[in-house]
Amino acid sequence: MQKTVLFVDDEPNFTSAVKRALRHEPYRILTANSAMEALRLLSEEPVDVVVSDERMPGMSGSEFLALVRERHPRTLRIMLTGYATLEAAIRAINEGEIYRFLTKPCHTQDLCQILQQALAYQNALEQSSEPQGEAASTLKAAALMEELERHHPGITRLKMDETGAILLDDADLGLPEPGLWEKVRP
Repeated sequence: MQKTVLFVDDEPNFTSAVKRALRHEPYRILTANSAMEALRLLSEEPVDVVVSDERMPGMSGSEFLALVRERHPRTLRIMLTGYATLEAAIRAINEGEIYRFLTKPCHTQDLCQILQQALAYQNALEQSSEPQGEAASTLKAAALMEELERHHPGITRLKMDETGAILLDDADLGLPEPGLWEKVRP
């Protein structure tokens, strides 16, 4: 399935230039010229990565990316702005949990590389978080315990006191028998 990247910027010239510059990339490019338009698009179809400007009328990019994080947590978020302030960066990082913070002008080659990294990162996240049934997890844990027991007999059997503390004796620690130990000590 082809990945989708959404660019959000209130400058139509910028979004059309980005669309032209990335037309040969192996992902679909969507554009929106306002945060509200972008939110509508996000509600209609899945988007893998959102790249947003900070300064936009109606809603800042960091506010928009915070909403994207809340409503579409699997969508990676990137800030691309010509007005990089520390305050905007902090808001985007803390509230939008962005993947990257970029400044304009950004070279097409750099943007392509960052988008490829973002999509690869998202693929890795999706593969690592694929839902496994509870039964499959239990079977996996049981197989691991069997393997541990086979290589280290007794490792999975613990002695505990009434408080739940694990009890170890000299044999568990590999120490000689208590009688022999007494004879060895000065």
